[in-house]
Amino acid sequence: MDLTEKLVDFAATLEAVQIDHPFGNFPDYIVFRHQSTGKWFGLIVSVEKDKLGIEGEGQVPLVNVKADPEIISILKKSKGYYPAYHMNKNHWISVALNGAVAEKQLFYLLKESYDLTNG
Repeated sequence: MDLTEKLVDFAATLEAVQIDHPFGNFPDYIVFRHQSTGKWFGLIVSVEKDKLGIEGEGQVPLVNVKADPEIISILKKSKGYYPAYHMNKNHWISVALNGAVAEKQLFYLLKESYDLTNG
């Protein structure tokens, strides 16, 4: 099971979560949202390396999560973390799903995003 599948399975264990694919042009993109409000707390995308400032060709799978701005400023200095792709860069961060970030950390960040957007 790859990291994307593991994150989807983890998100499904959280209370009142809707998991969908709202973009017709990008059927592989996955949105995690609260059922009651529709607010997003995660977005799984694949982004071209050059858009992230990474050398080489191909794409990097990412999950965008909401986080405390102070935590974001610290995380962005570590491998596998990038300014949020197509989200508010002060409140969201993109995290690589290629093994650069530990699975446990990914689950923690997704749960934190869930908590920050709940309500």
